[in-house]
Amino acid sequence: ELLFRQESFFHYLFGVLEPEWWGMLELPSGRATLFMPRLDEAYEIWMGKLKTPEHFLERYGTDAVHYVDEMKERILAVLAESSDGSWVHLLSGTNSDSGENIANVLPCEEGLPEGVQSRTDILFGAVTNSRVTKTAVELEVMRYASWVTSVSHVQVMRDVKPGMMEYQLESRFQYHMAEQGGARMVAYTCVCACGPNAAVLHYGHAGAPNDWQLQDGDMALLDMGAEYHCYCSDITCSYPVSGRFTEDQRLVYNAVLDAVRQVIAAMRPGVSWPDMHRLSWRVVLTHLRDGGVLTGDIDEMVDAGMGAVFNHAGLGHLIGIDTHDVGGYLKSHPQRIAEPGIKNLRTARVLEVGMCLTVEPGCYFVDALIEPALADPVKAKFIVPEVLQRFRRFGGVRIEDVVVVTETGIENYTLCPRTVEEIQDVMAGGAWPPAQDAAPWLHRKWATVDRRTGTMVRQHVPESE
Repeated sequence: ELLFRQESFFHYLFGVLEPEWWGMLELPSGRATLFMPRLDEAYEIWMGKLKTPEHFLERYGTDAVHYVDEMKERILAVLAESSDGSWVHLLSGTNSDSGENIANVLPCEEGLPEGVQSRTDILFGAVTNSRVTKTAVELEVMRYASWVTSVSHVQVMRDVKPGMMEYQLESRFQYHMAEQGGARMVAYTCVCACGPNAAVLHYGHAGAPNDWQLQDGDMALLDMGAEYHCYCSDITCSYPVSGRFTEDQRLVYNAVLDAVRQVIAAMRPGVSWPDMHRLSWRVVLTHLRDGGVLTGDIDEMVDAGMGAVFNHAGLGHLIGIDTHDVGGYLKSHPQRIAEPGIKNLRTARVLEVGMCLTVEPGCYFVDALIEPALADPVKAKFIVPEVLQRFRRFGGVRIEDVVVVTETGIENYTLCPRTVEEIQDVMAGGAWPPAQDAAPWLHRKWATVDRRTGTMVRQHVPESE
C-alpha cells in the first residue's frame, strides 16, 4: 500500500505520523491531548509491536494520550472543569487554494456528548492564518527540505544530456533526495518538461508522464521538490540540455532571472504580492522588447495585458506543510483580483515577517495564448511576428526559489546555480557550492548538513569581487 501522509492541519498542531488519531486543545490553557486507535493484537503480526499511550506521550510531548474510545469521557471531563461554558470548536472549513473541505466529523456515531454545543466558525480561520507565518523550528525544517531539494537538482543538472528521457531526470531526483537527505516523498508530481513541453505548467501528469526524449537545443524546465516531515520545498531550475546557452535561450533566461532579482530586491514586510507580480511582468516584457520580440511602450503593454500572454501563472505562492499552502485568501485579507493573469495569483496578501513563499517568475511561449494575441489588434501591435516565430517551439523558462520574509527583506533557502555562468560551469563539471557567490543579490542562505550530527550548519561562500 502507499505510504501514509498525515493530514496537514493535524500535523501542524500535533506532529503525529500515524493514521486515525485525533487531537484536542484546551483553551486558553493550551493543554494538548491525543487520542490513539485501540488496535487489535493481530496488528503486531503485520506492522510491529503495539505501542502504549505512555510511549506516544513521550514521543509527541503532549499533556495526555488516551484511546479514541475514551474521547467522549475526556471531553466531558474537560468541560466540567471549564468556567466559560460547554463549547467545542471543531476544525471545519474550505481550503481556498485546493477547494478541499475539512469536515467536522467526530469518530463516534453519536457525535458530541448531550448538552455540548459546537462551533465551526472560528477555529479553521485561526489555525489557517497561524500556518501562514512560520516559527523558528518550522523554518529550520523548511530550510532542510530546500537544501535536500537543491542538492538533488544540482546532481540532476550534472547528469542531463541529449538522448535521455525526461523520466530519467525524475528518477535521478527522487534517488538523490532520498540518498542525500532521507526524504521519502516528493512534495508534488515532478515536472520534467523539456523542449516545447516547458510551456505546459502542469506537465508530468498522468497524460503527459515525463516521456519526451531530450534533444540537443532543448531547454529543460525541471520543477521538483522534496517533502521532509510533511514540510515542502518547491524549486524550479531551467537550463539548456546541451550545457551551453544559445543567444535566444540566454535572452529568455536572463529576462526571468532579472525578474527574480528585482522582485527579491523589492520584497519586505508591507509589500503587496500583486504588486510584485506586476513588477515581474514589466521586467520580462522589457527584456523581450530589448531582444526584438516585442516593440512599443512597456506601460501600454502592461495595460493591454501583454504580461499574461507570456506568463499566465502567478508569481508564486505560500509554502509550508502544503506545497500550495493555506491562507492565501482569508476574509480578513485582500481578496482575489479579477484581472487577466492577476486572478491566477494564489494569494493577494501583504507580506509579513515569517511568511514563506515561492518566487517563480516565468516566460512561456504557449500557442493557446499567442494565437489570440496575434489576432487581437490591441495586443498584436506590440508583437514582432517574424522574431516571435523563432520561439514558437521554445517552451519556456521558470526560475523558482523558496524564500522567507524577514524584517529587512528576504532569506533565500534555494541553493541552486542561477546565473548563466554558474549553470554552464556546473554542467561542465565545476564545483558547487562555488568558491565565490556571483549573485549575492539572491540572498542565498548558504548551508550544508553536518553528516556526523545531521544538523544544518552555515556555510561561508564569500561574494565575488
